[in-house]
Amino acid sequence: METFNTSNTLNFTLPPNFGKRPTDLALSIVLVLMVFIMMISLGCTMEVSKIKAHFWKPKGLAIALVAQYGIMPLTAFVLGKLFRLNNIEMLAILICGCSPGGNLSNIFSLAAKGDMNLSIVMTTSSTFAALGMMPLLLYLYSMGIYDGDLKSKVPYKGIIISLILVLIPCSIGIFLNAKRPQYVRYIIKGGMIIMLLLTVVVAVLSAINVGKSILFVMTPHLLATSSLMPLIGFLLGYLLSALFHLNGQCRRTVSMETGCQNVQLCSTILNVTFPPEVIGPLFFFPLLYMIFQLVEGLLFIAAFRCYEKINPPKGKY
Repeated sequence: METFNTSNTLNFTLPPNFGKRPTDLALSIVLVLMVFIMMISLGCTMEVSKIKAHFWKPKGLAIALVAQYGIMPLTAFVLGKLFRLNNIEMLAILICGCSPGGNLSNIFSLAAKGDMNLSIVMTTSSTFAALGMMPLLLYLYSMGIYDGDLKSKVPYKGIIISLILVLIPCSIGIFLNAKRPQYVRYIIKGGMIIMLLLTVVVAVLSAINVGKSILFVMTPHLLATSSLMPLIGFLLGYLLSALFHLNGQCRRTVSMETGCQNVQLCSTILNVTFPPEVIGPLFFFPLLYMIFQLVEGLLFIAAFRCYEKINPPKGKY
């Protein structure tokens, strides 16, 4: 018997045919295309020798994985208790906290002049580790909150697709960087321009698809939770890597990777686990989290860029 408090739906209903409309299909296609182009561009910044170095000396990777699967689930759990969320709200943020790192962290790492080799290796490794870590963490943290078999709802197919969307285009980018380096500069520049254009398309389609529905999830305690989760992830990821004496590039990379979650996987689990009449507006919590991680990540990058202008680096840092 599943036991949880029902979220206050405030007469909430999903938009008609949500997830099956032409605009929903268009958004899915654009997102896949965007990720593919993004990962090819980022792959062009990677080198096989440096990727091997992170596997042969996995200190940075190990710290990053501990941050991803140690800090974020615990942060979600503590915030849920601190703000006295009801069970269904608690489950929504726990699922988000137990998800692996998202592709947005790769863009942030590039913008923050992080270690792109570590960034891609970490995203791939955390997504692969999610096959085992997500069901384990969801089982441990949901005890006493949800009596159903939440770990069986982990979207293994979605995780594998995420891996494919990282590995294949990145491999193409790495090959181009090794065999056709004269074209890399144009590929990266062109890829970034296309991504900026597609970002506008994604924003427009998302607004059309979601409409005013996201306003139902903007309650004070959920706004506080979704804003603090990525902030704590960014800060503790950086502090943990600094504690173990990683260089500046790796610290910024671990910070970005820790704070950014794969909200698509979180949405999938919420969708297959709970009917709309039970979860209500919490179906849109991952989108709310994505908004805050985007804004806060950009603020951290802006702060770093300002610091860099005031104190120009004297070498690799």
